[in-house]
Amino acid sequence: MRALIFLLLLTAVQAADLPLVQPKDVAAQLAGGSKPVVLYVGPNVLYRSKHIPGAAFAGPGARPEGIELLKNSVASLARDREIVLYCGCCPWDHCPNIRPAVELLRSMGFKQVKAMYLPTDFKDDWIDKGYPVEAGGR
Repeated sequence: MRALIFLLLLTAVQAADLPLVQPKDVAAQLAGGSKPVVLYVGPNVLYRSKHIPGAAFAGPGARPEGIELLKNSVASLARDREIVLYCGCCPWDHCPNIRPAVELLRSMGFKQVKAMYLPTDFKDDWIDKGYPVEAGGR
């Protein structure tokens, strides 16, 4: 039991330094008028299967080629543009992609970067909740 409590606290601390947004809030924004740029920073095979409508594949954040693709994806954006990054390839506390992607955009001067908090994975925390998805893409 102590190990579980420690793991939960550690996960909360690690997430605390990332600006987070909940899936319900992203879904509400996308349904409303003020739409952020939504970038998927996980494996391409998962993006092609199902992703948030309008989300762009920006490369896996844990790989150098993903970081380069992410840089290119945001190069022309204003630094005050709201950007939501998400992955959902695995449980939040094991995701290798979100943190490097957020850190890259911060280092590039983006002020409104948020990571969508998917504690379990994209399927459980987005698809199974009935939020919109689309398939396909590169």
